Amino acid sequence: MKQLSGNQIRQMFLDYFKEKGHMIEPGASLIPNNDPTLLWINAGVAALKKYFDGSEKPRCNRIANAQKSIRTNDIENVGKTARHHTFFEMLGNFSIGDYFKEEAIPFAWEFLTSEKWMGIDKNRLYVSVYTDDEDAYRIWTEKCGVDPKHILKTDDNFWEIGKGPGGPDSEIFFDRGEKYDPEGLGERLFFEELENDRYVEVWNIVFSQYDCDPSIDRKDYKELPQKNIDTGMGLERLVALIQDGETNFDTDLFLPIIHATEKLAKYPYEGEYKMAYRVIADHIRTVTFALSDGANFSNSGRGYVLRRVLRRAVRYGLKLGLEDAFLYKLVPVVADTMQDFYPYLQEHVEFNQRLIKIEEDTFKKTLKNGQALLDEEIQKAQNGKLSGEIVFKLYDTYGFPFELTQEIAQESGLEVLRDEFDAQMQLQKERARNARNTKESFASQHVDLMEFTQESQYIGYDHLECDGTIIALFKDGKRVDALEEEGQIILDTTCFYAESGGQIADTGVLEVDGIKAQVLDVQKAPNKQNLLQVKLEQGVLKEGMTLHQVVDSKKRAAITANHSCTHLLQSALKQVVGSHISQAGSYVCEDYLRFDFNHFEKLSKEQLVEIEDLVNQYIDANYTVTKEVMDIEDARKSGATALFNEKYGDRVRVVTMGDVSKEFCGGCHVDHTSQIGLCKIISEESIGSDIRRITAKTKYAAYKECAHQQAQLEHIAKSAKQKSTKEIELKVDSFLEQMHALQKENENLKNQIFALKSKEWILEAKECGSIKALIKKVQGMDASALKDIVSNLKGQDENIVCFFVNVNDNKVVFVAGAGKEAVRKGVHAGKLVKQAAMLCDGNGGGKPDMAQAGGKDISKVDEAMKLVENTLKEI
Repeated sequence: MKQLSGNQIRQMFLDYFKEKGHMIEPGASLIPNNDPTLLWINAGVAALKKYFDGSEKPRCNRIANAQKSIRTNDIENVGKTARHHTFFEMLGNFSIGDYFKEEAIPFAWEFLTSEKWMGIDKNRLYVSVYTDDEDAYRIWTEKCGVDPKHILKTDDNFWEIGKGPGGPDSEIFFDRGEKYDPEGLGERLFFEELENDRYVEVWNIVFSQYDCDPSIDRKDYKELPQKNIDTGMGLERLVALIQDGETNFDTDLFLPIIHATEKLAKYPYEGEYKMAYRVIADHIRTVTFALSDGANFSNSGRGYVLRRVLRRAVRYGLKLGLEDAFLYKLVPVVADTMQDFYPYLQEHVEFNQRLIKIEEDTFKKTLKNGQALLDEEIQKAQNGKLSGEIVFKLYDTYGFPFELTQEIAQESGLEVLRDEFDAQMQLQKERARNARNTKESFASQHVDLMEFTQESQYIGYDHLECDGTIIALFKDGKRVDALEEEGQIILDTTCFYAESGGQIADTGVLEVDGIKAQVLDVQKAPNKQNLLQVKLEQGVLKEGMTLHQVVDSKKRAAITANHSCTHLLQSALKQVVGSHISQAGSYVCEDYLRFDFNHFEKLSKEQLVEIEDLVNQYIDANYTVTKEVMDIEDARKSGATALFNEKYGDRVRVVTMGDVSKEFCGGCHVDHTSQIGLCKIISEESIGSDIRRITAKTKYAAYKECAHQQAQLEHIAKSAKQKSTKEIELKVDSFLEQMHALQKENENLKNQIFALKSKEWILEAKECGSIKALIKKVQGMDASALKDIVSNLKGQDENIVCFFVNVNDNKVVFVAGAGKEAVRKGVHAGKLVKQAAMLCDGNGGGKPDMAQAGGKDISKVDEAMKLVENTLKEI
C-alpha cells in the first residue's frame, strides 16, 4: 500500500475519475444554495441535489467531487470515537442517468486496488450487498474477482429517505488487522455486524433505481425512468487507513492542529487528554471552514450550531489548562494544512480570527448570563428539585455543562433531575431528525419537465411586450395537451422574468382572440426555460398557440429601480464601512429592497446618513448602466464582484454603473442611475450574529416614506407647541434635559428616604445569639426598595441580619440580607427565605448575603418570622 498524504489522496481520486470521463464539480459552499431542507451541506450528493431531482441538468452526466460537509447530530461522540467528525470531506462519483452498476462497482474496485492508484491489497477488502441485489453480487464476484467469502448479504444495504429516489447500496470495508481485534474474533466482526475498529467501511455505492415510498412494500417500488449512481467515501477515514493512523485524528489532516494546540496547552497529547485535543482539532476545522463560507455565530439556525461547536471546543480547552482565548490562534494552522485544495482559507484568516476571538471572549459573559438564570430558577424551585428542562436549557442555550449546574444546585440544597435532562436531550435529537425528514431529501422526479429540452428565448431585458408560441404545457409537472384552469406553460420566446438572484418574478397577462390568462409566477425549469405559472380567465390554452404577452410594466419599473439600488448600496457600504463588506443575501420586489451583508456591529446613525447620502449622490450623477455578457475569466479580471456561494457558467452577465459598481448579475436594471429617483433607508437591523440587513425604498415609495416622516415631525412640533419643525430639535433637547434633572432629583430623594429608614430601623435590631437581627414587617415597599435598604443596613453593620416581610394582595414576599461578618458566622440569607417561604406554601432562595422568596399562605407569616428568629438564635 502506497504512502500518501491526505492532499495526494484527494487529488488522486479526482484524477482517476477525470480519466474515466467525469466532470470534476468544484466543491460547493457549506451553506446550501436555495435549499431550505438543509442547514448545512452534509454529504457529497447534497450539493448535487438539483441534478438528481431534475430541477437542473448538468453539463456532463458523469460527475465527481470532493465536498466539504458538516454534520453535528452526533457531536457528543466527536473526540470519543475514532471516526466521528463535525466537519469532513466526502469524495464521491455520480452518474445522472449515464452508467450504473456494471461500471460503478468496477470503478471503485480499480481505484482502491490498482497499483496505478491506491494499491490496496485485495485480500484486505470486504464487501456488503443488499440481500436481493443479485446483479451487484454477480459484478463483485465475476467482474471484480472478489472472493464470495468476503461478501456479506444484508437487508440493511438499502438507501431511502422518505418518498423519492433510492435503492440498494453496496459498501466496501477495509480489514485493519489483528491489532484492532483485541478479542481475536476475526471475520465474525464483519459477518455478524458487530461494533468494531477492525473492519472499517471505506466506500458506499448507492444504486438509485426505485421511486421509494415507505407506505408500501419495498417489492412494489417502481423503477425510476432514469437510474443514478451516488457514492461517498470519507477522506478522513481513507487517509487514516492509508497512513495507518490509530484514529482519523492521527493523520496529517489533524496532527498539525493537535501539535499547535500542544504548544499552547499545559498537558501533552496522550492518555486522558487525547479526547480534548481531538475535539479541538475537529471543531476548529468546522468553525474555520463555516466562517470562510459565509456562516456566522448566532442564536438560531446554522449560526447556533456553529456557536455550540465553538463552546464545546472552549470547554475542552479548559481541560488542557487553556484558560484564555486560544482557538483563534489555530485558524492559520487550519488554513496552512488545507491550503493545497482550499487556498481561499488564507484570504479569511484575519477575519475568522477576529470573529472567533470575539466569540471566545464573550463566552464568559454567556456563562454569567446563564448563572443569572440559574439563580432565578433556584429561587423558584419546588420540592427541593431543579427541573431537568431548566438544566437542559442552561446546557443548550448558555453552554453550561450538566456537572456545573448540578454542583451549583447542590450548594442551594437542590437535587438535579438527570432523567428529565436526558429526556430533553433525546427530544432535541428527535427534533433534529424530524427536521431533516420534514421535506424530502430528493423530490420525486418530474420526468416530463426533466426531459423537455426545447429551448426558450428570454427577451425581457429589452421588451415588456412580445408574441410567443406555446411549445409545452404542464399540470403539476406532467405534460398535458391543454390547460383549462391553472398550470404551467413554456413559450418559444418570452419577456417574463423568472425569479432568480433575489429578484421576484414578473407578472402580467397573456392574450389572443377569445383567450386571456394571468401570469402569476415564473420559475426556471430544469433545462433553463422560463416556466410560466398561468391561470385562465377565458378560453383554453393548447400547444402551438401564439400569445401576446404583456408584462406589468409599473411593477417591473419599481423592481428594476430597487434592484439597481442594491448594487449602489453595496458600493456605498464598502466606501463607508469597509472593503470587508460582502453580500449575504438580497430580496428585491416592487415595494422595497432588502440587502444583507456581513459586518461585526450595528451601523451608527452617522454611517447610515453617509451611506444614504452617497447612494443618492450616485443616483444624481446619472451614471450610465451597461450590461454585458462575457467569459467568466474576463469578468473576474475586470474586477466584477461575484457572490461567494453562487455557481456560474462559462459566460456571465456583468452590470456596470459608472465607476462605482461592477457586479455579476442576471437581473433587471435601469439604463441610467437617475431612473432610480431617490433612495430612502427604512431600517438597519441584525438578522444573525455578524449579519446585518438594510431595508430601503426607491422612486415614489421613497418619496412617500419621506413625506410620512415629515408628517410625524410636524405632529411632534405641534405637540411641543412649536409653530414649525425648525426649532423642534432644541425643544426636544430641553425636554430631555428637564427629564434627566427630575430623574436625578427623584433618585436623590429615594436615597435620602432609604438612609433615614435605615438609621431608624437599625435601632430596632436585636441581639440574636452572636449576631444582630432585624426581623420586620413592612408595608408599601416593593422587593427592589427593600433590597436597597438591606444593602444600606449591611454597609452600616457587617454583623447584621435583615429579614423583611411584605404582605400585599394575599401574597407574601420575603427579602433577607446578611453582612460579611454574619455570613462568616454561618448565616445564609437564601436558606432563611427558603424555609420561610416553604412554610407559607411558596419557594425561593438565593445567595448567602442576599435573597428573595415568596409565598401564598399569609396566615403563616408570623410563624415564619418566628422560625427565622429561632434559626438565627442557633447560629
